[in-house]
Amino acid sequence: MDYILLYLVLGCFSGFVAGLFGIGGGMVIVPVLVFTFKAQGLSPTILTHLAIGTSLACIIVTSISAIWAHHQRGAVLWPVVKKLALGLLIGSLIGAQIAHAIPARQLEIIIGCFALLTAAQMFSGWKGKLDHIPLPGIVGLTTAGGSIGVASAIFGIGGGTFTVPYLTLHGVAMTNAVASASACGLPIAIAGATGFIWAGWHETQLPSGAWGFVYLPAFFGISSTSLIFARVGAKLAHRLPADILKKMFACLLVLVGIVFIVGH
Repeated sequence: MDYILLYLVLGCFSGFVAGLFGIGGGMVIVPVLVFTFKAQGLSPTILTHLAIGTSLACIIVTSISAIWAHHQRGAVLWPVVKKLALGLLIGSLIGAQIAHAIPARQLEIIIGCFALLTAAQMFSGWKGKLDHIPLPGIVGLTTAGGSIGVASAIFGIGGGTFTVPYLTLHGVAMTNAVASASACGLPIAIAGATGFIWAGWHETQLPSGAWGFVYLPAFFGISSTSLIFARVGAKLAHRLPADILKKMFACLLVLVGIVFIVGH
């Protein structure tokens, strides 16, 4: 309980980031929880997985708040989200099981590299040829959703890091991409958190208050404030010019990429 204030502050920041960038807040929650759990003296063999599972559980709450704020402005592309949803659910369940088998340090390096590559694309404005190709049909979007779900669950994020670039590369406006990514974060978080609870259910090194790989004190602390600040971030996302929003998103990815690659 000594860390409850930190969890509350983390909820404020992660919620704001989730609403602003459509990334679910996991890119902020996971690194901070890893540092926090390490300071609490938790076993290094489980603390990263505990951070990822807890992050996904928090994103359930954050996504609901951000989705409603974006939906009120008509920015969510619901037909696209619905076609991605099945793949996101299945992929996230699979991703949670894969993450359980991969060493935490390898996960950090992989996501760090991806974050830097994505940031480079957004800074440069490069869109390749995909900008002239419309989004695929239900089979293509379900497949894309599966890939996004697997990767998102492995790294404990809401999928915006993957979904936003995927949609913008296909010519979707940044504001709509962020809003739709927020909606995609909900099935990812539900399935991913469920998978991590299942994967860690019989883990013997978990601290008191853990439900599988979800640490309840951190979940309740972060969720209680992220719910409010996700709406604040979503409102700001609709006031900023698309180019500024994209550059801010890229700066966040650079920071996260460095943190994950350098390690802790």
